[in-house]
Amino acid sequence: MKLSLKTLREHVTSPEYSPTTLRGLAAKLELSDNESRALLKKYLQQLVDSSVIVKDSKGRYISPGEKTVVGTVEFARRNMGAFITIEDGEDIFIPSEDTGFSIHGDTVFVEITGRFREIRKGRIVKVIKRNKEKVVGTFKTRGIMAFVVADDIRIKNDFYIPPEGFNGAKPDDKVLVRITKYPSPGRNPEGVVERVLGDALSPEVDLLTVIYKQGLPEPGYFPEEVKTQAAKMSRKISSREIKEREDLRSELVFTIDGDDAMDFDDAISLRRNSEGNYMLGIHIADVSYYVREGTQIDSEAYSRGTSVYLLDTVIPMLPVELSNDICSLRPEEDRLTLSLLIEIDQRGRVIASEIKNSVINSRRRLTYSEVNGFLNGEASAETMEKLRPVAESLRLSHELAQKIRDLRKKRGSVMDISSREVKIIFDEEGRVADILPQTRGISEWIIEEFMILANETVAEIFNSRGLPFVYRIHEEPDPESMMQLKNYLEALGMKVKIPRNVHPKALQQILEKTKDHPLHTSIERVLVRGMKRAVYSSRNIGHFGLASEAYTHFTSPIRRYPDLIVHRLLKKLVNNSGRDLIEESKDLEEVLPKIASWASKRERVANEAEWDLLDMKKVEYIANRIGDTFDGVITGVTKFGIFVELTEKMISGLIHISTLDDYYDFIENQNILVGRKSKRIFRIGDQLRVQVVRADKTTMEIDFSIAKEKESRNNKKKTVSSNKSRTKEHNGKKRKN
Repeated sequence: MKLSLKTLREHVTSPEYSPTTLRGLAAKLELSDNESRALLKKYLQQLVDSSVIVKDSKGRYISPGEKTVVGTVEFARRNMGAFITIEDGEDIFIPSEDTGFSIHGDTVFVEITGRFREIRKGRIVKVIKRNKEKVVGTFKTRGIMAFVVADDIRIKNDFYIPPEGFNGAKPDDKVLVRITKYPSPGRNPEGVVERVLGDALSPEVDLLTVIYKQGLPEPGYFPEEVKTQAAKMSRKISSREIKEREDLRSELVFTIDGDDAMDFDDAISLRRNSEGNYMLGIHIADVSYYVREGTQIDSEAYSRGTSVYLLDTVIPMLPVELSNDICSLRPEEDRLTLSLLIEIDQRGRVIASEIKNSVINSRRRLTYSEVNGFLNGEASAETMEKLRPVAESLRLSHELAQKIRDLRKKRGSVMDISSREVKIIFDEEGRVADILPQTRGISEWIIEEFMILANETVAEIFNSRGLPFVYRIHEEPDPESMMQLKNYLEALGMKVKIPRNVHPKALQQILEKTKDHPLHTSIERVLVRGMKRAVYSSRNIGHFGLASEAYTHFTSPIRRYPDLIVHRLLKKLVNNSGRDLIEESKDLEEVLPKIASWASKRERVANEAEWDLLDMKKVEYIANRIGDTFDGVITGVTKFGIFVELTEKMISGLIHISTLDDYYDFIENQNILVGRKSKRIFRIGDQLRVQVVRADKTTMEIDFSIAKEKESRNNKKKTVSSNKSRTKEHNGKKRKN
């Protein structure tokens, strides 16, 4: 047998294979020379790293069978067991008592023991690889003993710190700990303080806390070889390169982005042709021209997977020389792009499309707020003058986007979900002064509609030809989640039919029918919670939420690695009609699933980092308002209490069942709490006036209680008054600047 990674994989996963050592495998495969043995060892390690096989304590290589699997353990945020995630496989539930001595993120060997609801259940037999080397947490002392409570509540153990490992840490400091010993029978894990970040309650440490917790690079950091390579990039586009491209510099092209954006991935152009059809151009920065496959910059971009946006700090996927300059579609500068040119009829339907290697020159850098003001008739004279050259294009964009949106709605795409975003307002000392809900305007959904159309158009090109590709997929929701939605709606007095194999149109109809209901926001919340997470995949199963047969991410290659891969695949298609793709299909079929899986993981890390920092700022805000009362809505009901979200601030906390005025029984199938004496019922969506009782930044826990009527009235006046004074103080400081 000729030794290769593929043939070795086939051998060790075949039914005839018996677990053996490196020496045993070399003998079985008749590999006698040192070079072949070294190659065997390399390939075996690659199979171990990708969890295809497991190396046990005796040095034998084992291939998981039907009753055993290898995966990554992910503990639930509350003490409700863990889940094993497997590439292209069904998750496995692990009860708390069967998690052994694993910690969150470990690669583990699992034995399947049965079923838990709709998924498999198992127990962890062995930890194969410890993937977490450091943790961030709060330093605590008890006598001469010290320990660190991890910030990540999915890490259930405290870490013992010996005196020689304090390294200057004081009680309630936020610290970075290097793990020296992992959990074992009768012993907690141990570590040493590697870095003191600062006082746990200081807002300055929040950013570094999140960065270390999620294993992100520090802002501004790139390896030296990457910085050197980026610095050598030419900012000048050669005349030869321009000649080989479609020259679109005479087209009226412009960008629309957020006020603070620096990395402009996408630009648009729009006009009518002689037949009255819309000629829409979606021009995306040609990052693949500068970031070549296999380079140091490419390797670092793959490792990061995505840019991470942490309030006012960005950790970019690419060095700033590229993300904010060379690749960014800045106004009045020639830029290389990959342009999707789409002809759309007067009903909003795509007639034709083509991809071009192009060069553009953006005429204007517009912001969402400027365009919203213009389209709403509220723009200032200065803004009107700035937008005058693109005014007709903006009106046409609004007209076309509405038609595209109507068609998407008609096919059943789930849309019009309320924004759950908030804006954090800081005072001059960097502390949270206020939290305000964010609203989306006309221009945001115009760009959204154009980008969705672009992503669908590109995906369909590959899907229709059966070529290797990276899709953005969204699975159908579980029947159990849809049953919970049905039960909730029926508890509100609504009769709905949700078929077992639900179509997105059914969910969109629910949103439309309940849009005037006082609990519409809560209905949205239950519906969204029942949806699965969208991920990247080389296997197309469509996008449920968008009701799309094929979808991808093509429009943001500056900040998302999958988009960069899609650009490379598109270029191979454009340059020689896809002959390279056909020739490389076997290699691509092996590498694209790994890229898709890794990109999904990195996206999740980025999301969790963004949510973590936002949650820390919410705890900081509410900790300064102990005793104040707020309006809230019940978002969850459990046997131990009620989860409530403050309506205006979108801050969640718990009303523990022990603080209620009666003994309450939890009726699980109806998801309600019922008072034994009072018969009072608490259910998701109920509105309450709550009082802030406790906020702990270490554990990230917030406790509320139901406000007493008299207290509620008094505190409501107090809260309004104090908010006014804070606002005046904050605005006053801003005016001094």
